[in-house]
Amino acid sequence: MKKQFKLGLIGSNLTARTIIKGAVLSDFLSQKKIIASGVRNEDISALEELGVQLVDDDRYVFENSEFQLLAVSAEELKSVSSNAKAVKQLKIITVADGLKKSEIKSAFGASSTKIARAVANLPCTIGSGSVGIDMSEYNSSFDDIEFISNLFDCIGTVLSVDESKFDAITSISVNGPAYVFMFIDGLIDAGVKQGLKRSEAKLLAVQTLLGSAEMAEREEYTLSELIMKACNNGGSALGGVKSLEKNRFREVIGEAVAESIKSLKERGTQ
Repeated sequence: MKKQFKLGLIGSNLTARTIIKGAVLSDFLSQKKIIASGVRNEDISALEELGVQLVDDDRYVFENSEFQLLAVSAEELKSVSSNAKAVKQLKIITVADGLKKSEIKSAFGASSTKIARAVANLPCTIGSGSVGIDMSEYNSSFDDIEFISNLFDCIGTVLSVDESKFDAITSISVNGPAYVFMFIDGLIDAGVKQGLKRSEAKLLAVQTLLGSAEMAEREEYTLSELIMKACNNGGSALGGVKSLEKNRFREVIGEAVAESIKSLKERGTQ
């Protein structure tokens, strides 16, 4: 039997709110096809503004939505899952921080429960992010895979991977923006020291990063070739590159990623 709602949100966090916003504003999903329960107070007004129906009954959402977008904490999982016991088939998409598919499967205790797990980065909030997602349990249904992929396409570029790679994805994609923002801030500070106004330095630094990222994405040249092309401007860039290499620029980035993965494993969240 066809469900009344296409997507049901259980709980809320930044990623879930971003997904709902992206789906509605891009016209991928009508707000009439989305229902939500267990929404935190700080997220209620944002979802109401989008026209999403809010209820106080998780059970109703589970019973009346085709897909369930799960955004709850580990502490909330047991009580939330108890409201779905009567539902024979669940199609869960989880953006719950740190909850593995196996933990969710165990909590819901249904062999017919399918789970897709996703991690998204901060730029998804402006529709320019990246999403790592394990949809392997949906491989038997092209329609389900297409819906989930298109849902996340609304907020960024989707990479379909096995859950075992989520540590690496988190350390590079989810945590990576912090490193990029630090790099931009460093360029701005350097520009100011060389006589630019901060606003001027920010404009140049941000646009330089955007243009460079676009060139890297096109794959017309390898990154090594692009580095050499950028250095062929009279030689001044070459001195800067040599300074970065001397100061272990690449190794420092690698150490940051490795430290991030270490923290994830210590927390046991991935």
